[in-house]
Amino acid sequence: MTRYKTISPFLLLFSLALVRMDTIHAQNGHGQYDTIRVNACIEPNGDTIPCSTLTPLYLYTRLTGKWKRYYSDWTRLRNAVYVTYPYAISASRVMNQINLQLVNVSDKAKRKSIIHAHEKELKKEFGDKLTQLSVYQGKILMKLIYRETGNNCYEIIEEYKGTVSAALWQTVALVFGSNLRQTYDPKGADAGMETIVEDVERMYGYRK
Repeated sequence: MTRYKTISPFLLLFSLALVRMDTIHAQNGHGQYDTIRVNACIEPNGDTIPCSTLTPLYLYTRLTGKWKRYYSDWTRLRNAVYVTYPYAISASRVMNQINLQLVNVSDKAKRKSIIHAHEKELKKEFGDKLTQLSVYQGKILMKLIYRETGNNCYEIIEEYKGTVSAALWQTVALVFGSNLRQTYDPKGADAGMETIVEDVERMYGYRK
């Protein structure tokens, strides 16, 4: 009499799974024990390990009031630099021209004539545009002039127009909440502005 052995359900499922895996590998052109190529990364110590790149996960959230103010201030500063930096470059070039012409000129009348000629040139080219600047943009312009020349606006006016004119314009500036004696600190308080200026220089190819 033939005796039949009972097959464990688990063994049956395992056998079917192996058959299924063989079928899949056969369809993909690989056998069960074939080597499958995968991406690899070389570690600093020389080891080569399997690796893969995960799809980036982007998280978004609402800006807090603090960050809204930060980006608002940054945008305002960036726009002011974009508007005023060309004027600072032009002022620097004109000052260099004036200084070259004033070398060895001791006669006060002749010095005054040279300065006045360049002053008229600046007014003709930029007068209308400069009057349209806001007080904030004016402050940024004075900082950028210091950056380009190494002198604050009070010193420049005092040098070319005299102490009385410098004091007068300083009084006007203070009335409007500004200061002709503003300096520029690219590694400190004005580091953010310096970053923007460097971007503008790269984009538009400004040179001193």
